[in-house]
Amino acid sequence: MGRTPQVGTPAGMRELNQRAVLARLRTAGPATRPQVAKDTGLSKPTVGQALLDLERRQLVREIGRTSAGPGRSAVVYEENPAAGFVLGVDIGKERLRLAVADLSGAVVSRVDERNRCRSARSLVQMLKDLAEETIGAASISHADVVSTVVGSPGVPDPETGALQHAQNLPGWGRKGLLEDLKTALGHSVVVENDANLAAVGELTAGAARGVETFVCITVGTGIGMGIVVNGQLFRGAHGAAGEISYLPYGTARSTPPERGMLETEVSGDSVVRKAHQHGLVEAKSAKEVFELARKGDEVASKAVTEEAEQLAFVVGAVAAVIDPEIVVLGGGIGSNTDLLAEPLEQALRSTTPLRPRIVTGELGETAVLSGAIAMGLGSAREVVFDRALELKTS
Repeated sequence: MGRTPQVGTPAGMRELNQRAVLARLRTAGPATRPQVAKDTGLSKPTVGQALLDLERRQLVREIGRTSAGPGRSAVVYEENPAAGFVLGVDIGKERLRLAVADLSGAVVSRVDERNRCRSARSLVQMLKDLAEETIGAASISHADVVSTVVGSPGVPDPETGALQHAQNLPGWGRKGLLEDLKTALGHSVVVENDANLAAVGELTAGAARGVETFVCITVGTGIGMGIVVNGQLFRGAHGAAGEISYLPYGTARSTPPERGMLETEVSGDSVVRKAHQHGLVEAKSAKEVFELARKGDEVASKAVTEEAEQLAFVVGAVAAVIDPEIVVLGGGIGSNTDLLAEPLEQALRSTTPLRPRIVTGELGETAVLSGAIAMGLGSAREVVFDRALELKTS
């Protein structure tokens, strides 16, 4: 949240007017002074002064003129997208993806590298190096980045500074890791669960646009879920809402498996294991199994069908608890809805009367990164505005 204007003072009123004008340009696009006055209800002189102040602080800029009547033209203004930048980071077991976006949300640089790290220390260092590379490719400095959002498996624990339940990243659960990430990437860093960010991405720019209550289930190396209720991300009391890898599944054991009972049965590894159990021993990856199934291989198709049937258990359980309007499937496995949809729907029909609409995520492998940028923009715009005010008064 931004600073609170001193309501009732001249300075406070000017600030409120500037915020209103900036919000109009941000949400509805470029406009002339008369258009802004009409849409905000402010007088033309008030809008003119606000635009002048915002332009001096480089928060808005002129982008041309437009005809406003016979022999007349008016200046067109827009929010200055270069007033600040957001760094988004997606940490996966296989890939590391980073992107810098301006205040309009446009991506100006992107880096995608294979994750070869086998320790938390080496991964933090690699992220630092990749961040410098991504920022450099955008031709900006670290000071221009006003918000950094990191998507990672696991649940951030503010008390220990660790990321709990991130078994697929070696050493990621050690104490002090969050502080190490802030030191490496800058103290404006927010670390969020990757499935949560995938849900934010699909909400703002993907398959869940305009949907109030939905879940985004990502199935890849592991399985996770982001939950949006009434248009807001739902994290639960301890941040672990959506950690569906720990849903009970199968026979109870003396101690719970480290990865979670469900994740053992519904993930990339499980697809390969199912293929091997049916005799397709040459399959080395889930991607290969799906490709073979797509070409008509019967054994691969059987493994895919079994995966879909177990995924139906997840969808049915989620539908009974959350009653989502839609279920968005994403991740390397979940995105194969051309093969998964029919057996999944059939399994749902035979197990539960609760059958939410299942859709494919539109953002693919960029969902987490898109969500990180969207979340970062929310705070970045406030930071940029507050900094501009502080520079004026300092």
